[in-house]
Amino acid sequence: MSEKKKLPTYTAEFKESAVQLALSSNQPIAQTARELGVNQNTLYTWIGNYHQSGKGSQSQTGDERLYNELKQLQRENRCLKEERDILKKAAAYFARAAE
Repeated sequence: MSEKKKLPTYTAEFKESAVQLALSSNQPIAQTARELGVNQNTLYTWIGNYHQSGKGSQSQTGDERLYNELKQLQRENRCLKEERDILKKAAAYFARAAE
């Protein structure tokens, strides 16, 4: 018969301290997860839950807010460039078709 692996359970305090450590350290989140003995996807889930619960916005430093804003603006910039390129190609296509 197959035995089910018992998944480890973590306390809320451990989860919160792991999230704080992952967000405050300069190392990648995956490395922090390895050092804590936690699956990196689990740590990412905890971080997502932490931000959704509203705790993340209160504890963010100015640098973290600027970093998050920079990332959001970079995503938006990439999207706008893609849209611009599509419009350029469409204009060139229709200009050739009109000749």
